[in-house]
Amino acid sequence: MLIFGIVFNLIGLGYFCWLLFALATRALPVFVAVTIGLAAFHGGAGPAGTIMVALVCGVVTLSIGRIAFATARSPLIRAVIATLFAAPAVVAGYHVALGLADIGASSAIWREAFALIGAIIVGGTAWARISHYAMTNFEQRLAAGLDHVPRMPAIRNR
Repeated sequence: MLIFGIVFNLIGLGYFCWLLFALATRALPVFVAVTIGLAAFHGGAGPAGTIMVALVCGVVTLSIGRIAFATARSPLIRAVIATLFAAPAVVAGYHVALGLADIGASSAIWREAFALIGAIIVGGTAWARISHYAMTNFEQRLAAGLDHVPRMPAIRNR
């Protein structure tokens, strides 16, 4: 029975880590949605109105960020947009890693070290996923090894 407990704990921890990395790029839209949802609730929107307002604001934030990153030509603007999306992911990764480190590490120095490593890994993952938004068709072809565009033979009128 002890083996089953260990295996199920590892599966649960793996799922939790996968969920953390899958949601890392959506930390900014979730933050915006929760903030505006709480403002709407305190403004008297009620539970249903709060959920609708928060959902719409989160979707709009994610859509605007993806479109802005994909259409921006300047690397500086792309870096600023990626930083806006990755910064909340870094904070979330830090706190999740700190919470997990509290379970297993007794030293405060090691807990902080694990939390900083977790923040860097989650932030890097969010940055990489956000940079994937701007991959164009040419860049996909180049990554696949098709670095040239096949040309049709010239057709001459006789």
